[in-house]
Amino acid sequence: MFHYICRDLMDALKYLPFGMGAGVLCFFVLIIWNGVRKKRQKDRIPVVPTMLFLTYLAVIMAITFFSRESGSRHKGLDLEFLSTWGINDRNNAFVIENILLFIPFGVLCPMTFRGLRKFWRCLLVGMLTSLFVESLQLLTGRGYFQIDDILTNVLGAVAGYLLYFAVAQCQRGFRKMNGKS
Repeated sequence: MFHYICRDLMDALKYLPFGMGAGVLCFFVLIIWNGVRKKRQKDRIPVVPTMLFLTYLAVIMAITFFSRESGSRHKGLDLEFLSTWGINDRNNAFVIENILLFIPFGVLCPMTFRGLRKFWRCLLVGMLTSLFVESLQLLTGRGYFQIDDILTNVLGAVAGYLLYFAVAQCQRGFRKMNGKS
């Protein structure tokens, strides 16, 4: 199973230049946009987290849509809970990869959007994002709509959020120790 995961992760790296291109474009748009917001005396949008989040979303789109031809997957629904786990090493690798795929979502979403720093909000947006991706895959024939994918994506978003939360708590603790609030 581990060799499938490693191979698939290495294969997914080919989409990183696409994501980085989108991120660089986003960076320049955000710099200009923040200049306009500053003139209007509005809060600036956090450039680096937003750029990273949009880069991540571009890579997700490339992996889940652009890596497959339209109609290459027969349109199908798999609404059976935990139907993909335990069949074979290949399917188990897909389950783990779906969890890994959404860990950055759970980290970057609350970093980028203040309103999503609450666990339940981040969880809901992660679930809706996964539902959106699965629905689009079904409609375009570029993938299967699987309840297991939504579940594992949400687990990944939760793991990412817990990582974000732990780091944020450590930062708060360090600030308090150094006398900064």
